[in-house]
Amino acid sequence: MAAGLKFRRSDGAVIAYEREGARDERNPGIVFLHGLKSDRGGTKAEALARHAGVRGYGFLRFDMFGHGASSGRFEDGGISRWVEDAVAVLDELTTGPQVLIGSSMGGWVMVKTAMARPERVSGLVGIAVAPDFTEDLMWAGFDASQRDALAMAGVVELPSEYEDGPYRISRHLIEDGRKNLVLRNEIPIACPVRLIHGQQDTAVPWETSLKLAARIKGGNVETHLVKDGDHRLSRPQDLERLCGFVDELVMKGRL
Repeated sequence: MAAGLKFRRSDGAVIAYEREGARDERNPGIVFLHGLKSDRGGTKAEALARHAGVRGYGFLRFDMFGHGASSGRFEDGGISRWVEDAVAVLDELTTGPQVLIGSSMGGWVMVKTAMARPERVSGLVGIAVAPDFTEDLMWAGFDASQRDALAMAGVVELPSEYEDGPYRISRHLIEDGRKNLVLRNEIPIACPVRLIHGQQDTAVPWETSLKLAARIKGGNVETHLVKDGDHRLSRPQDLERLCGFVDELVMKGRL
């Protein structure tokens, strides 16, 4: 994807982003949060950009630290850093209420961002959300040799069906993830939440969305399971469903 616009954070890091759509100021804007080792140019982000243009929604998408065209090494990133990126983008590049859309790892970032800026977030849409994945899916699934590799070398390589090469998972990512776990306690989020998860997802169990829904304090929370859906949820019918939930939450948050 093209380099896009550049936003420089206070520590000198550069975030690549795209701002699209002519926002009707009565509507909340939309911010898309991509998944692990993904970027702002994925199928869902592109579909949302087109939908925003048709509907008159302001739409912002960006690459988190160590992803896409943003600066930094992936191995140096972590949930804390990516949440900081999302909060900085929300503070500096948007105005008014926003609907956050989080895909996979971006769903974890979405939750933490909404907790940090509840007054700015009018709704959440999660796609195959993966909160606490570093602990519950990665660390819990590591064998002794992988845990030893993390301890000794500081990194372990995991196979990926979505990348040409393996994921290089750092000890920092695992340790930082432990500082950001959200499924262990009640989550103080009151805005409307819609969660979509495919039951054929081989990367993140669909039960994770149910756990997240149960932890969120607010009552306007719905989980929609797609029996034949995979982790990507990028088929035409999946994208149509996603855009429908975005429309619903934009209207709920309309000024």
